[in-house]
Amino acid sequence: MIILNTLFPLLAMMALGYMLKRRGMTSNEFLNTLDKLVYYIFFPVMLFWKTAKSTGTDASGTMLLLAVLTTVFLASVLSYLYIRTTKMPNKSIGSFFQASFRFNTYIGMATVLTVLGEEGIRLFSILIGCLIPVINVLSVSVMIWHSGSTPSMVQRLHILLRALISNPLIIGCAAGLLLSGSGYRVPAFIDNFLALVASMTLPLALISMGGTLTFAGISKHWPNALAASAIKLLIMPVTGYYMLILFCVSDTAFKTGMIYFCLPTSTAIAVLSAQLNSDVELASTAVMISTLLSFISLSVALIL
Repeated sequence: MIILNTLFPLLAMMALGYMLKRRGMTSNEFLNTLDKLVYYIFFPVMLFWKTAKSTGTDASGTMLLLAVLTTVFLASVLSYLYIRTTKMPNKSIGSFFQASFRFNTYIGMATVLTVLGEEGIRLFSILIGCLIPVINVLSVSVMIWHSGSTPSMVQRLHILLRALISNPLIIGCAAGLLLSGSGYRVPAFIDNFLALVASMTLPLALISMGGTLTFAGISKHWPNALAASAIKLLIMPVTGYYMLILFCVSDTAFKTGMIYFCLPTSTAIAVLSAQLNSDVELASTAVMISTLLSFISLSVALIL
C-alpha cells in the first residue's frame, strides 16, 4: 500500500499531463512557459521555504551528504569508462554522461514529502543545494571537453560560473540556509504566502513533465539510454546503499538517501544538451526511459 499511496499520485499527475498534451488541451508553448515558471519561481520558492524552516545540519545529515557525493562521483567515473569503452560519438557523450547521475528534483521532492515528511524534506533540500553545483561542474566540464569546439580556459570558467551562479535552485537553497542560520523567522502572513506557492509547485511540475515526455528517437537511442538508466537506477542505488552503511547513515537520512539514489534522471539534461551542442534526442529518450523505470526502483526502495 505504501507503494500505491506514494507513487500512484505521481504517475497519475504525469499521465494527466501526457493526456492533456495529446488531446490538444496544452501546447508546447504552454508547457515551456509552465516549465519556466516552475523552474525559475515556484520550485526555488519551495526550496527556500523548506530550508528556511530547517534547524541546521546534524551529523547524520553530513554523513548522508558525504555518502551521496561519493556515490555520484563513482557513478560519473563508471559512466565515463562506459563512454570510452564503447567509443561513443562526441555528440552523444554529454547527454549520456548527464543521464547517468543527474536526478529529478520534482519526483524526489514529491516522494520524500509523502514518505518522510518535513524532516525528509529538510535533508533532501540540503542535498539539492550541495549536489547541484557539483553535478553541474561535472556535467558542463565533460560536455565542453567533448563539444567539438576548443573554448579557452577563461571561456570554460565563464560557462561553469554562469551555470552555478544563475541556477535558481541553488539560489533558493542558499537563501533558505542563510535565513535559517540567522535565526530569523518570517512573519505568519509571508509564511502562509510561501506555503501557498509551494503547494502549487509539485502538481504543476509533474503535469509539465508528463506533457513533455516523448517516444521520438527511442528506436535509435534506446541502447545508450537504457545503459545510462541502468547506471542511474541500478548501479547507483546498490552502490549508494553500501556507501550509506559505510558512512553510518541511519533512520530518516538513510531513507532520504535511498530515495535519492532511485530517482530518474533530470529533465534539465535536454536543455543543457541543446546549449552545449550535445545530442538532445538521446537526452530526451534517456529522460523518458529512466522516468518510467524509476517507478520500479522507487518501489523496491520503498519496500526495503
